[in-house]
Amino acid sequence: MTDPYQVLGVSRDASKEEIKKEQIAYLKEHEQEIVDFVKAQNPKVESVQIDWNSMQIEESGNGTPQGGGYNLSISGKINQLENTKFSVDFYLEDQNSIPTIKKMGMLNDIYIEENGGWKIFS
Repeated sequence: MTDPYQVLGVSRDASKEEIKKEQIAYLKEHEQEIVDFVKAQNPKVESVQIDWNSMQIEESGNGTPQGGGYNLSISGKINQLENTKFSVDFYLEDQNSIPTIKKMGMLNDIYIEENGGWKIFS
């Protein structure tokens, strides 16, 4: 297994803030690929606005005691509409790992809020 600290270019005693900064830097380097991925989910998506402050890392479960690794997610809006939301997900082996575009996906659809509730954007 690749040493996540070495990949991120930080020391083993790096703070969570330092690691998060490097993870976000990687994602920003691949912003166009993320934007293209979100646009590919629906032909009505014309623009993508990523909220870099929304990054979260959560442990994934797979029904075994070992667990399923971690999920890094980043959210945003589409088409400059405040009443929309999406989340792009990246599988991580370790919460301190660098995300990889090869393991990018969307665990949820793109949503729009209408009439007081959320529905799938179409």
